[in-house]
Amino acid sequence: MKAEEARIDWFIFFGGCGVLLAAILPIVFMPEQSAEWVNRSFEWITQGFGIVYIFTAIFVTVFLLWIALGRYGSIVFGASSRPEYGRFAWASMLFCTGIGGSLIYWGGAEWVYYYVDPPFGIAARSDEAIYWAASYGLFHWGPVGWAIYCLPAVALGCSYHIEGSPSLRLSSACRKVLGKRTDRWGGRSIDLIFVVGLLGTAATGLGLGTSIVSSALSRLTGYGNGMGMQLGIVVVATVLIALSVHQGLDRGIKRLSLVNAALALGFIGFIFVAGPTRFILEMGVYSIGHVVEHFVPMLTWSDPLAKSQFIEKWTVFYWAWWLALGPFVGMFVCKISRGRTVREVIFGMLGWGSLGCALFFIVLGNYTLFLELNGHFPFVEKVTQDGPSEAIVGAISLLPGGLFWLAYVAVVGLIFIATTYDSAAYTLSAGATRRLAEGEHPTRPHRVFWAFALGALPLTLLWLGGLRALQTASVLASAPLLVVYGLLAVSTIRMLREAQKTRDPK
Repeated sequence: MKAEEARIDWFIFFGGCGVLLAAILPIVFMPEQSAEWVNRSFEWITQGFGIVYIFTAIFVTVFLLWIALGRYGSIVFGASSRPEYGRFAWASMLFCTGIGGSLIYWGGAEWVYYYVDPPFGIAARSDEAIYWAASYGLFHWGPVGWAIYCLPAVALGCSYHIEGSPSLRLSSACRKVLGKRTDRWGGRSIDLIFVVGLLGTAATGLGLGTSIVSSALSRLTGYGNGMGMQLGIVVVATVLIALSVHQGLDRGIKRLSLVNAALALGFIGFIFVAGPTRFILEMGVYSIGHVVEHFVPMLTWSDPLAKSQFIEKWTVFYWAWWLALGPFVGMFVCKISRGRTVREVIFGMLGWGSLGCALFFIVLGNYTLFLELNGHFPFVEKVTQDGPSEAIVGAISLLPGGLFWLAYVAVVGLIFIATTYDSAAYTLSAGATRRLAEGEHPTRPHRVFWAFALGALPLTLLWLGGLRALQTASVLASAPLLVVYGLLAVSTIRMLREAQKTRDPK
């Protein structure tokens, strides 16, 4: 079967399109009611099921470390032990797929929210609040989040590369639990949940990344930062995504990821050298130590006395975001990880992913923190009044050659969006394809369709009301996947046991 002959699963295809329309139409025709429903939904899930997300994050992290450090870690994905992609290309693709343009948004401004409303009952805007503010982003974007990404990657890797599943679908990774139900309504429902989850969560990252690019272009050109500007950016990003997925993994997605990784490292490197280097180093080293020292309390804190909304607004939101994106990132990482061991995939994702995110939070975050603490720029005031995007571009404009770096950030942000969502369009089309053997790809028209479909929801959510609407999309999309992750864990163990017996029959 040639790649262009891969058959579309019309149930998944039309089911995903139907859910997308069901989300967009009420926002367009009933914006006020939709905004109220968004707020209530966010509060209901985060407050009622927050502890479930915390337990899930703990379990997944411990589970993957147990696999990586045990006898199953040396099992190879595929027949050949020679990786298909070099380490830098592989790390670039998994990193760029996993984070998107929202890393610039949160990397520069997330500390503000922890500074003015800190955890653990700490006094707002105090010195202690500064230390927690500089540290919590490293925790939320660190190994726990990447572990949530990694479980589907390992499960799908076992199913696709070791078991030889004829399709790259989330239900296939659950076959050891579902059995014959995998090809019936049970399995197809899981695949539909995957499509819906990705559409909802992609809207969050695409929306946040768009706001950064829009703010940078608005300051450069003098045009207002409104829906017209954001619409233009989403259209350009969507075209880039469509072109990339049309070219495929090697000619499109791989090249764009390598370019993006190099540009991102150049941007961070310049801020480190031209900015307050000593402060960045000192606060960065302290923040890493602070996270290591308080890792267990941060991981297990559930705020049982309910003295704040910190856990619901941030930690639960982040675990929900990683959870909803996990099958998408896992599916893509599985596709590019043939020839690597289970241990390499786990430690590679937890290590390279966390390191890349830490660079942004340590360098960009501490640069904006320095501006605030030394009175060079009212960053906190700018975030609370005008939003993180406006604050970040204001801080970047203060760098030497500020106009150049504003244009640079606009380009990097746009490519970040494209490198994440060209992968998303690829995996959406793979998840809605009936059979997809190793070396084969979904049809090009199918990939391009999902590239354009991804741009619709974030525009309506941005129009509806910004951050809370985008956060709610991730939380709602993640809820059904809590059950699916349990199925993936059980199925993974069963597949690894069988692979171990085959390799070592004694």
